[in-house]
Amino acid sequence: MDVSHLFNELNETQREAVSAGPGPLLVLAGAGSGKTRVLTHRVAWLVQALSVSPLSILAVTFTNKAANEMRGRIEQMLGYPVRGMWMGTFHGLSHRLLRTHWQEAGLKQSFDILDSDDQLRVIRRVLKDLDLDEGYWPPRQVQWFINGHKEEGRRTEHLPQQHDVQQVQMQRVYKAYEEACRRFGVVDFGELLLRAFELLQNHEPLREHYQRRFQHVLVDEFQDTNSIQYRWLNVLAEAHNNIVAVGDDDQSIYGWRGARVENILRFESDYPGTRVVRLEQNYRSTSMILNAANAVIDHNQSRLGKKLWTDGEAGEKIKLYTAFNEVDEARFVVDRAQAWVGTGQPRQSIAILYRSNAQSRVFEEILLDMGIPYRVYGGLRFFERSEIKDALAYLRLLADRESDPAFERVVNVPSRGIGNRTLDAIRGHARHSEQSLWAAGLSLCTGGGLSARATTAVTQFMQLIDELDRKSAHLSLSERTNVVIRRSGLIEHFRKEKGEKGEARIENLEELVNAAGNFNHDADEGVDELLSFLSHAALEAGEGQAEDWEDCVQLMSLHSAKGLEFPLVFLCGLEEGLFPHQRSLQEPGRLEEERRLCYVGMTRAMRSLYVTYAESRRLHGRDLYTSPSRFLREIPSELVEEVRSAVLTRPLPAMLANQSPVGSGSAAMKLGARVRHAKFGDGMVLNLEGQGGHARVQVNFERAGSKWLVLAYANLETI
Repeated sequence: MDVSHLFNELNETQREAVSAGPGPLLVLAGAGSGKTRVLTHRVAWLVQALSVSPLSILAVTFTNKAANEMRGRIEQMLGYPVRGMWMGTFHGLSHRLLRTHWQEAGLKQSFDILDSDDQLRVIRRVLKDLDLDEGYWPPRQVQWFINGHKEEGRRTEHLPQQHDVQQVQMQRVYKAYEEACRRFGVVDFGELLLRAFELLQNHEPLREHYQRRFQHVLVDEFQDTNSIQYRWLNVLAEAHNNIVAVGDDDQSIYGWRGARVENILRFESDYPGTRVVRLEQNYRSTSMILNAANAVIDHNQSRLGKKLWTDGEAGEKIKLYTAFNEVDEARFVVDRAQAWVGTGQPRQSIAILYRSNAQSRVFEEILLDMGIPYRVYGGLRFFERSEIKDALAYLRLLADRESDPAFERVVNVPSRGIGNRTLDAIRGHARHSEQSLWAAGLSLCTGGGLSARATTAVTQFMQLIDELDRKSAHLSLSERTNVVIRRSGLIEHFRKEKGEKGEARIENLEELVNAAGNFNHDADEGVDELLSFLSHAALEAGEGQAEDWEDCVQLMSLHSAKGLEFPLVFLCGLEEGLFPHQRSLQEPGRLEEERRLCYVGMTRAMRSLYVTYAESRRLHGRDLYTSPSRFLREIPSELVEEVRSAVLTRPLPAMLANQSPVGSGSAAMKLGARVRHAKFGDGMVLNLEGQGGHARVQVNFERAGSKWLVLAYANLETI
């Protein structure tokens, strides 16, 4: 059969990947290099050129959307449907396998699948059966523990003997959870993969059947596979060794949820004789953007190596803006976005990217204030996030004990052992006596209408609210908010929720403190400041996101941006401690993943890329002087153009200048110098940054600790 038409729209390396002979093949597909085109054409080539039956091909993707898109393209090229071909996600294909072989898998024929919320409910039931307090054993932490072990392919019997009390108890809960799932006839998402792998591994006839059937295995986004997914693939591919892995080690950014970049890095050693094809021609971005992204990712040591290039236009330089603070940063970004729209470009061509979800708040406020439609892609608007609603509910109770919605939301958050039976009793009494839930709870506690345990729990909650009110009444709004989120137990509650999600919730709560600090209260309205702030939050949450049909600016975290592209991209908050994130400096391998995340963000831009950082940023309730991200320093200076706001001018930022002792003349400072400050006393210079009017020094004062000071205003005296 003439298959020349399959190569008409492919470049040379794409053709090489599509037509590669039998055996293991690793396709390193750079951002915007056409990997989906290669995958679909590879399937069509196998069928038309090698006469491989579609039923002999297994194609694995990470999303149903990608699978459907691939199937549609393949059918269009072949000219007939390929419904019998196994193509789908790891979970979808595992589900298909278990439905077909439910008896061999030890499942009920009618087994149900638990989503994340359903799984959490089963865990809560198990904790209750084991008489374990959710306050000490948070269900989400248990969920993280169970899912983490399943992703590594570990049942309870595979776990090492533990002497740590917490680990022993966690293993006990894991075992009880597995038993509960067996009784209920349910499987969670992690169980789908693990059970399917065990089915193939432990049943030789089935394993041999599927190994014979699937002569060719293709997998997309290979860099995102976890341990059990990789083992799952190995079992199916080991008979023929015809496995095509398509991915990009430079875009492996999901280590926090189990993805192992090591899988793609070791592919050649696990499959001797692997042919490697690098797709480096980019069809998305200008060469200026690609050169900058290449320069950044080159600083990673653990990578297979490639360089993106384009035969398209050179494009404009990377625009760098140095903001005074996060508000100045957001105003600049929104102003430039407006100017872009003013040239006739749609708003949906603009993306504002950030490392932490908490950063969205300031952008949201300014966009709302200017009446610019926007959408938070892949997430909720700031004031709609559950942890923010929890904190606002506590604040609402401080302002109004009669607020039933606030009472119901946080009476058992964090868990205090106040169950549905107790709440039903309080609700019933409130209806009967036409009182608020607060008044009904108080009445039942003093009148003996609840059990002793419930009375103690409800009383302690109400005392906590009274105490928070009493101890914070004289404080500023931001200080009051800070006291509430910490003494209510919310911070510790979410700290127990392991992983990136729990950390993001804490960052959002800390950003709420900043929101309170920046809130402009109009005292002339005669409304209490706290009530005014609560109304402001409710109104912002009530605004809602832009409608699906509406042309709007896109806001999203860098993790959510993967796979997307936009003509104009703002990459914001490039500061040490924020991006790269502080925790990445403390864990092996995390800094390289942060750099890959920066690379992903940069390569989302098609025509224009802005990078911004703030000289000071309010974090954790405090104004902190910040340092430019190392990722900025890794962009060659000839690729960068500093830009200014419409009303401000500023010198070239320190990160683009040679680092040297700052200041001049009598004000010159050197590392290790002893200095004296009128307010902070004596100290030693620890760090130097910048030149001229923006020169800064970090001094460790004997009494006041470490502080960053602007040299021009600090009036430091050398001792």
